[in-house]
Amino acid sequence: MKRRFKYTLRELAGRLMRIAAPQAKNIAWATLGSIVGNVARMTLMGTGAGLILCYAGLMGGSPWLWGAMLALSAVTIAGMRYLEGVTAHVAAYTLLADMRTRFFHKLRELSPACLVDRERGDIISIAIADIDTIEKFFAHTIGPMFTVILLPLLTLIYAATIRWQLALTLLPVYIVISVVVPLVAMRAGRAMGARYRGQLGEMKSLILESVYGLKDIQIFGIGPERLEMLRDKSREINRTAHGMTLHKQFVQAVPHFFIYMARILIVFVASWLALSETRDLTAVIILSFIVSASFSSTQSLISVVTSLLETFAAAERLFEIEDETPAVTEATEAVALDAVGDIRFEDVSFRYKRDARLVLDRADMTIRRGEKIGIVGPSGMGKSTVLRLLMRFWDPTTGAIRLDDTPLDRARLDSLRDRIALVEQHTFIYDDTAANNIALGKPDATMEEIKTAARRAGIANLIERLPDGYDTQLGEFGSHLSGGERQRVGIARVMLTDPDVIVMDEPTSSLDVFHEKVLLDTLEREYADKTIVIVSHRKSTLTGCDRVLCIENGRLHEMGPDASSMWSSISPTN
Repeated sequence: MKRRFKYTLRELAGRLMRIAAPQAKNIAWATLGSIVGNVARMTLMGTGAGLILCYAGLMGGSPWLWGAMLALSAVTIAGMRYLEGVTAHVAAYTLLADMRTRFFHKLRELSPACLVDRERGDIISIAIADIDTIEKFFAHTIGPMFTVILLPLLTLIYAATIRWQLALTLLPVYIVISVVVPLVAMRAGRAMGARYRGQLGEMKSLILESVYGLKDIQIFGIGPERLEMLRDKSREINRTAHGMTLHKQFVQAVPHFFIYMARILIVFVASWLALSETRDLTAVIILSFIVSASFSSTQSLISVVTSLLETFAAAERLFEIEDETPAVTEATEAVALDAVGDIRFEDVSFRYKRDARLVLDRADMTIRRGEKIGIVGPSGMGKSTVLRLLMRFWDPTTGAIRLDDTPLDRARLDSLRDRIALVEQHTFIYDDTAANNIALGKPDATMEEIKTAARRAGIANLIERLPDGYDTQLGEFGSHLSGGERQRVGIARVMLTDPDVIVMDEPTSSLDVFHEKVLLDTLEREYADKTIVIVSHRKSTLTGCDRVLCIENGRLHEMGPDASSMWSSISPTN
């Protein structure tokens, strides 16, 4: 039978406990504070009853002693509450920071393959909102879990010292409230929690997409349609949230019934014992007060349980990504590349998904050191895929790629990406200075090196006209730059790193004719000894190439001198 969820509740809780292990000391202090504080709360109720009985003449001892114990219990409750709150949250927030770091590290291992089938807004939701939700487990669950076991046990032991009938009366109530109700509540509401977290991720993706595309939404007048999509998603989330609210209120109401039932049973059993003999009557009265206090930790755990529906759903979403196998892994004895000479694609086939069509079908290609190669073909036929396989973002489904005599999958990834640089069609600009954006691949570059790279990419004049020159902040996503200017920053990044091979995916798609010529002249003049592979729809971009390869039906073949029919089949748009 297929499992409904990828992880069981036990697996999720166990894994979260292992994650919490580095903060065991703080969590231990928080747990101690929870236990001692709740024991003090029971003591407060018991000594309060003792003080009343003492004044009534039904119990011996000094009222001052009972009063002192009462005051000490109150001070202890406050102190332990502070200790628990501080240490639990120090542990929780430290763990959440570590989890975000590990999550980003995992995304680096999985990218870009993991971004193909996942919405970026959903990934952001996991990294921020879902990990924040897990705070409830670290700060509000671990301590109460131990407390809810220990307090009923202490109460049962005290009840048994008075009369075993009293302990027997309380035992099933504690089992129902502390074990049965939480487990049933978690199992019954788990699907709702998972659905709710998933819907929140979808909503964040929708909002993120709408904000990024706001200009196009306004241009094409689709604001009302987009607004209705947001309303539909909000209504969907509200329906799930309503169901979770009903579940939460029911789960919190059921224990109250059993708590009051336990108090009634204690009074009933105490009355029955009083009719047979009056011995230990005062102890029974004190017990009834202690029992009331012992349920406070149980009630707190029940409140936490309802929150754990979201917590475990969030943890499952996080662990699914953490357990995902990277599309590529570095070989155990990977070799560093000192240089890259010839590049060979040998009978390479590739598909993005197991059930998808082949993008490349037994493609063969040899690129000699220092050659300038162009790749053309209709949109969606696999031109960019060739570059991504060369960068080893994915491994071929079948066949092999070799750099000289080294199989690509035997090369160290860091040295591979030092020796081969990629210029993509859309350059991502960070909200940082122009200099730091150019120096992304070489953070220790001197300012002179950065300026040289900018001149080669044809972006130097623009940067020098900015208010603070190379120290000017370029804005979020490069909002202060045009599309062509962002693309030239990306070209400058590559020129700064000085790789052996430069692969360019539509490098002139956002450039005008003048800047296209500047780029091509730079490649011809400054990088004549470099291997260059250019994918482009523009015939003008490929005029200086030694060879132009065409991709058709997953195969690569060299274009002849008369290839006008092929150029006419290629869309002029990008």
